[in-house]
Amino acid sequence: MTDTIGAGQPGQDAFPPVEELSYEQARDELIETVKILELGQMGLDESLKYWERGEALAKACEAHLDGASKRVEEALRKNAEGTDSAAHNEEAGED
Repeated sequence: MTDTIGAGQPGQDAFPPVEELSYEQARDELIETVKILELGQMGLDESLKYWERGEALAKACEAHLDGASKRVEEALRKNAEGTDSAAHNEEAGED
């Protein structure tokens, strides 16, 4: 049986590892995966492969977004600390 998902060799996983994808790559592949699944023109086994891949892509996207959110929160926290420190220095007559 030939694996029709992606461009790999029969029997091999034709998808690049999800962990290696950027957020944009994972999101774009997820969109395409959903479109393919919505067509409903595959057999059960192939549909399950796409569904499993879609689940992995969705989790990867969520992880990327969580990481970005944490970075923004950290930057805002550092900025607030810097602002508080500068305000304290101004109040104390320091520049």
